[in-house]
Amino acid sequence: MTPSQASRPLQARDKWLCLSPATLTDRLQDVRRRTLELVDDLDENQWRGNPTPIANPVRWEVGHVAHFYERFLLGELGVLENTGPLIENGYALYNSFALDRDDRWEAPLPSRRGTLEYLRHVTWYVQDWLERHEPDAWETYLYLTAVQHEEMHSEALTWYRQIYGFPAPVRDTTARPKATSGRTQGPLPGDVEVAGGTYLCGAKPDQPYVWDNEKWAYPVELAPFRMARAPVTQAEFAEFVEADGYKREELWSYRGWRWRQRAEATLPLYWHRDGVRWLRRHYDRWVPLEPHVPMVHVNWFEAEAWCQWAGRRLPTEAEWELAATGAEPHASGHSGPGSANRRTYPWGDATPGAAHAHLDAGSIGCVDVAAHPEGDSACGCRQMLGNVWEWTASAFYPYPGYVVDYPYRECSAPWFGNHHVLRGGSWATRSDVIRNTYRNFFQPDRRDIIAGFRTCAR
Repeated sequence: MTPSQASRPLQARDKWLCLSPATLTDRLQDVRRRTLELVDDLDENQWRGNPTPIANPVRWEVGHVAHFYERFLLGELGVLENTGPLIENGYALYNSFALDRDDRWEAPLPSRRGTLEYLRHVTWYVQDWLERHEPDAWETYLYLTAVQHEEMHSEALTWYRQIYGFPAPVRDTTARPKATSGRTQGPLPGDVEVAGGTYLCGAKPDQPYVWDNEKWAYPVELAPFRMARAPVTQAEFAEFVEADGYKREELWSYRGWRWRQRAEATLPLYWHRDGVRWLRRHYDRWVPLEPHVPMVHVNWFEAEAWCQWAGRRLPTEAEWELAATGAEPHASGHSGPGSANRRTYPWGDATPGAAHAHLDAGSIGCVDVAAHPEGDSACGCRQMLGNVWEWTASAFYPYPGYVVDYPYRECSAPWFGNHHVLRGGSWATRSDVIRNTYRNFFQPDRRDIIAGFRTCAR
């Protein structure tokens, strides 16, 4: 009996997919191409990098991706039972919980060439297994977990290049071309009204693939609220900066002000004043601030302070998901709370396309908040998927009845309580990963991620 056979759940709670070897191969080749596009132009010194507390060396990040396939796919399938580890001390080097972030800079990691060779070696075993095997539903689940894990780290490499000041990455060469309707420019002011009632929040068991922290849908009672049609723009945030928002302690929570003092933050990350105009560092060059582009590289504390200054508030993640799914509240004749017309994506159930959302790094950087009207949610909110991740007011906690998923036990459970929830994805997020129920989570002081925020009326 293989490890995979021994560890499969006795009672599957998921409606798992069975995907063909050709489909799974395409998924792997697609994400691998993007991963390599993000690092191929970097030299040995750039792969080693300079120590920074908010990022990993490029060579660790790529090696970690390879190790995940080795440990959570090939290892669980029993493919390597007779071969042993594919790299010496791989577990000690690439397991996030075996090697702290600060120690990764001095760890005896392979060179650029050695890391790529390790990745190729792992990939050969994965492809060889697919050529000889027709995956069942559980094996498909393991495979998709490994691929989606790489897709998340591919996005991380996108913002690492920004942190290090490397040149902007090349655009995704296979991304769908932007539709003309997606190029709408300008601001999108105003709020939409969202009705109160009892709604479902979270993924339903009939969804083909979700992470453990999305399980399972449960009823939430929400009062009516008003939500902004679009995220806060750079021009709107500049008004806060120019009103001495970073100097006014009364606008900040206790934790937020403590962060601001320790970080010596007086401006948004990557901003610079050049005489009368604001500039923003976009990878290795400075560009004029784009007024109608969403505020980006802002942390939870900064979003909270802006809301206090503007007399607004951040939405809870339940409110955010309701505005995205377009569900109708419980009423006579409905089969359950919030079950009617609950959409997979803000625009419906159609697979994300170029007109719907700015995803897949089809262009490098954010577009104006008025772009992609075809992606509006039922209540009229725009860009709830793509462009920028959006901070919510909610701390990251499990849903009722949460169960740790095997084999990726470290996916969510270690982070409950000290992280905050973000929703919606960014321009660098892969379209086959994101959905309305997807929950991202980071500590509230993180400014490096491609994150902004949308607000609600108080």
